[in-house]
Amino acid sequence: MTLLTPFPNAASAPLWTLEGLRSADPVLGLALLMLVAVVLAEALHRGTRLPRACGHMLVGALASPLVFRLLDRNELNAWKPLIDLAIAVLVFELGTRIRPRWLIDNAWLALTCVFEALLAGLAVTFSLIALGAPMFSAAVTGTVAMSTSAVIVMAVLHESRPRGQVTERLLMMTAVNSVLAMLALKVWHVVAAAPGSDPIATATSAMYLVSGSFLLGAVCGLLLELLSRRIRGTSAMPVLQIALVIIASMLAVQWTLSPLLALLVAGMVARARMRHGLTVEPQLGSAGAALGIVLFICLGVLLTVDHLLSLWPWVVAIIVARMLGKAVAVAVLARPSGLGWQQASALVLALQPMSSLAVLLAADTFDWASQFPTMERPALQALLVATTLMQLSGPLWTTLALKIVARESNGE
Repeated sequence: MTLLTPFPNAASAPLWTLEGLRSADPVLGLALLMLVAVVLAEALHRGTRLPRACGHMLVGALASPLVFRLLDRNELNAWKPLIDLAIAVLVFELGTRIRPRWLIDNAWLALTCVFEALLAGLAVTFSLIALGAPMFSAAVTGTVAMSTSAVIVMAVLHESRPRGQVTERLLMMTAVNSVLAMLALKVWHVVAAAPGSDPIATATSAMYLVSGSFLLGAVCGLLLELLSRRIRGTSAMPVLQIALVIIASMLAVQWTLSPLLALLVAGMVARARMRHGLTVEPQLGSAGAALGIVLFICLGVLLTVDHLLSLWPWVVAIIVARMLGKAVAVAVLARPSGLGWQQASALVLALQPMSSLAVLLAADTFDWASQFPTMERPALQALLVATTLMQLSGPLWTTLALKIVARESNGE
């Protein structure tokens, strides 16, 4: 993260002025932002019960070109490996908290996980096509809209500490819809790069992605079990977990696999092998917690509302169609899967935070246009604005669902 180019007199400006902050050392600037984010988020939480993640993102938004111009979005690219690590830590933790066996024991739940993702994606796609968006751009937007933000879900769970059916289903559906979105985006990348490409080659590429990611995750999960036998119960356990998370995510990127799927599988395999012997601290300890704050600050910097006034019909269509798609899928299969109506309502609300996770972990930079060069700019900008709105308000949706509607929270 590099601060914006300072004004001519910035070198001599006091640090507490905007010019001084813009010209400050990048590491010092990051530390100051983290300090402000922690203090402001805590004050907002105590005064208004606002989730702390909202406060962290708000500080990032204030530092972005939207307000004070302390940070530039494009210059966050230098810090992307650090941000990827923060995401990877949360995805691995998510993997350790889900039970794949549940999908086998409850086939209706498995169907719900797939159906809610597909119906939300299709609803967004056809809504945008009806409003005049090109088919490919609408399909990519619908694909991204399939997923729920695993980052926001885990942040809310750390803060509220809920327990119950809605929480467990939320974790499962977040994992499944994120993986489905990632696989679909991979297919769209292949189609966009080589229109009319051989279906067999596309299928082979997808098989390599899935099987390779699964194998890498399984090996890392087994390696965690093997290495933890000598250090279990010691303070070195979080360090070992973070080291394996880094290895898994870096190898996945190097081998053009999916870091998201590999880390989820690593967490699931480690949990299945070690059971209660696996202790996973929230965010893998204090180092992961610090990375989490940096992550939410950067997400705040990336927020955008550019062209909202001209694109608002498309933005509203994305948000409403996505919500209706998930609501219909969950409602139709609620009773067969063993869920009451109040719990189903809570689950629909909890699934609302939108996610750019499937894109962020697969991309080299934060420039979405470079990831989808054939996507129409209005559709891309509408997607970014919709993601901004549902990401910034995401912790509120999930907290409301788990605390007020489902009443599963034991937190503050």
